[in-house]
Amino acid sequence: MRVKDKVIIVTGAGSGIGEGIAKRLAEEGATVVVNDLQPATGQRVAEEILAGGGRARFIQGDVTSSASMASLVEETVRQFGRLDVMVNNAGWTHMNQPMLDVSEEDFDRCYAVNVKSVYLAAIHATPVFRRQGGGVFINIASTAGVRPRPGLTWYNGSKSAVIGTSKSMAVELGPDNIRVNCINPVFNPDTALSTSFIGGEITEERRAKFLSSIPLGRFSTALDVANAALYLASDEASFISGVCIEVDGARCV
Repeated sequence: MRVKDKVIIVTGAGSGIGEGIAKRLAEEGATVVVNDLQPATGQRVAEEILAGGGRARFIQGDVTSSASMASLVEETVRQFGRLDVMVNNAGWTHMNQPMLDVSEEDFDRCYAVNVKSVYLAAIHATPVFRRQGGGVFINIASTAGVRPRPGLTWYNGSKSAVIGTSKSMAVELGPDNIRVNCINPVFNPDTALSTSFIGGEITEERRAKFLSSIPLGRFSTALDVANAALYLASDEASFISGVCIEVDGARCV
């Protein structure tokens, strides 16, 4: 098992990509802390992992709140004695629309969920990693931060910030044996945010437009992203830090 006995937090793990990451890591032997803002969905994922023979615990929390993030890390360490990997997966986007039509409230929420959450994770998990002699951050960014699509300007910017921040974190935290990497998924029509990304109902025309930009000819899946996260969380990636893996079927080439 590739992450056997590692204790791993996955934020936003109550559905979509986060759920896929949590379940894949559990399959490979990790103890997974499923974090989500919604208790019903997060508890469901944790229970499904347990039913499948894995190890998991749900801890509710808001990734934009320092107190909530502190509690998440502290409770994880209290229950399991350590924290090995922090997967910052929770994300949000404004509706696909002209940049000047996005409200200030939506702009603030976009940056709070996508960027501030990485800051708070670093603030509260880094001291734990330093005490233990090392650890891993995996930040889920997006191909939007590398090759922006129109209509998602502020979301694109937030994901660019995650990418740049991850690289800077890797440089600064490297001497502490803390690795920091990014994963950049391309559009996945099966996530809760897909209608916002695409700008409304997922019609065949809109679906075809997005699909035409992916050379491998299919959308990403939660499992695609989860397999990349599994590699980065494992000791196989012990010398990999400061990189962004595009899980995008060559979209960003």
